[in-house]
Amino acid sequence: MNYTEGMLREGSLKGKNILITGGGTGLGRAMGEYFLELGANLVITSRKLEVLELTAKEMMAKSGGKVVPLVCDVREIAQVEAMWAQCIAAFGQIHGVLNNAAGNFISPTERLSSNAFNTVLDIVLKGTSQVTLTAGKHWIAEKQLGVFLNIVTTYAWTGSGYVVPSAAAKAGVLALTRSLAVEWAKYGIRSNAIAPGPFPTEGAWSRLLPGDLVKKFDPAKKVPVGRVGVHQELANLAAYLISDFSAYVNGDVITIDGGEWLKGAGEFNNLEMIPQEMWDMMEASRGKKP
Repeated sequence: MNYTEGMLREGSLKGKNILITGGGTGLGRAMGEYFLELGANLVITSRKLEVLELTAKEMMAKSGGKVVPLVCDVREIAQVEAMWAQCIAAFGQIHGVLNNAAGNFISPTERLSSNAFNTVLDIVLKGTSQVTLTAGKHWIAEKQLGVFLNIVTTYAWTGSGYVVPSAAAKAGVLALTRSLAVEWAKYGIRSNAIAPGPFPTEGAWSRLLPGDLVKKFDPAKKVPVGRVGVHQELANLAAYLISDFSAYVNGDVITIDGGEWLKGAGEFNNLEMIPQEMWDMMEASRGKKP
């Protein structure tokens, strides 16, 4: 056994139906694939139906189970409520919600438009709260047990320059997690969070740091264990927290970052070294300002 292999025993999530926002790509997909291997069924959501449909097809071919792709912009409450109704129609019950949908800009804050700033807040904080309230109200009304697992970040408690809207939004999600863990425990609803360090996904880091900046700011150099995370490691932790094995874990946030945030709080603070001319080049490579 090693960290690149699944941790839980076969069938650990059998009979569980789990909703994953931002489940069509990246870390959401990686966690969902492991949930499927453990016997769960999934609903995956994002704004791009073609991506979701392809992902669902590939996931079911690989791991079996049932994956329902549903388009939803979590910023819009009407879409969230409609999506939830479709979840219930498809499976009868949803037992766990993984709030993974996110957005981010790496930029000096003074360069961000109000629209860019609010876009991140709306996806991360507003979106998470709307999915959480919709699911939570349903579970309470139906007297059903439920589990929330929210993806935050280590700079949710330290803050970080150059990702200020993300830091503010993730801090709000962390407060939401801890607050509802206390308030809704009486209904049999648990809430926990994971704060991942660098778990690079295809395309994500290159979009945030285009060109040679990805190599120059190699995240592995900041991690005391000397490497970035492997997706299976995150999936193992997520599967544990969404499962009944973690029934006594409530209101916690678990960091999985190889010791990165302890080495230097504020994941993007080192971007102070980027000169103004390079910020201009980054904006030009994206085609427009954030």
